[in-house]
Amino acid sequence: CDVSLGNTYYMGAMATNEKKPEQKTWAAAVNVLFPGQMSQGTHVNISGAAITEHAKNKANAIKLLEFLSENFAQKMYAEQNFEYPVKAGVPWHPLVASWGKFKADSTNLNEIAKHRSTAAKIMDRVDFDG
Repeated sequence: CDVSLGNTYYMGAMATNEKKPEQKTWAAAVNVLFPGQMSQGTHVNISGAAITEHAKNKANAIKLLEFLSENFAQKMYAEQNFEYPVKAGVPWHPLVASWGKFKADSTNLNEIAKHRSTAAKIMDRVDFDG
């Protein structure tokens, strides 16, 4: 295959896989490129968290979200998952840093969500997971 789409966490998992070392060889043969760098930027996945209105332990939920927003937790999460930290100033894992900086697509997530149904139909029609 000459071109494939993937996420940084899959590349990192392959590049560091001690249980299946052949994956390290595969990852070493891949050049990471970010699409859309001369236009809208590349799509990025996000991780989010919220506290529900009826949460029984709001104080601790707030503490957890505050912890997850701190530099230590951001660095730990990004390093374990081979992701770019969402918080500016948090150092990148050296492997992630080797892939370079990128321009992120700034399309509003609500706009993207409007197209979920159509996208699912297209994926079914082309047998995406087949």
